[in-house]
Amino acid sequence: MFDLVLIQVAVVTLYASLWFLAALKLRRNDVADIAWGAGFIVLALAGQFTATAASIRGLLALTLVTIWGLRLSLHIGLRNRGKSEDPRYRKWREEWGAHATVRAFFQVFLLQGFLAVVVLSPVTYILAHPYSDFTWIDALGAAVWLAGFGFESIGDLQLVQFKNDPGNRGRVITSGLWKYTRHPNYFGEVTLWWGVWLMACSIPGGWKTVFGPATITVLILFVSGIPLLEKRYEGNVEFKEYRRRTSAFFPLPPKR
Repeated sequence: MFDLVLIQVAVVTLYASLWFLAALKLRRNDVADIAWGAGFIVLALAGQFTATAASIRGLLALTLVTIWGLRLSLHIGLRNRGKSEDPRYRKWREEWGAHATVRAFFQVFLLQGFLAVVVLSPVTYILAHPYSDFTWIDALGAAVWLAGFGFESIGDLQLVQFKNDPGNRGRVITSGLWKYTRHPNYFGEVTLWWGVWLMACSIPGGWKTVFGPATITVLILFVSGIPLLEKRYEGNVEFKEYRRRTSAFFPLPPKR
């Protein structure tokens, strides 16, 4: 597995550098969000090409990563089309001042690439161990992945439809999956990565890659996901009431 990780680190460094150059040309660092999903596909393919053989489990994991990565990158690309740079990246650019270019490369693009290597570790482990039988744990992991992917995809679709209605301008979505959790897309993304980890658990020692899904869970719950997004709504009366009655992450019946 170590050989696969070394190849992935080299590949992601090149991948991040290319996207950084694109960001310089476009003068917007939020292209890093588009690069996020597609980067997992590139890393998974690099791992498969480096592996000694292919397996049903490995091909399934590669397929799941590809489906997720393509959908996410396409979704973000379409969402950002015709809009100005994401406020988060614009704010960082202003705060970093004269060091904005260097810090963007290391703290946005390169850091994101290395985090992807970590999150993908269950898949890398699967690809590095092709000679083990497919078990019921694999089927369970795939089912958990499917549930998470469905939650993320439906949540994103419902949000797009809500925002496309001019009557909802400035309002907070509280319908569909968003009635039960303030972040169904984040819940879905975390869930699907735990599903992939379950597949790795069907291989002896695979449970040790738990740091992969744990990393994306921590990032979304406490770092760059929910905290940054909800900070935008400070002072919003409608969101304050929505937050009072709606679970932040796990889907739960709304409070009265």
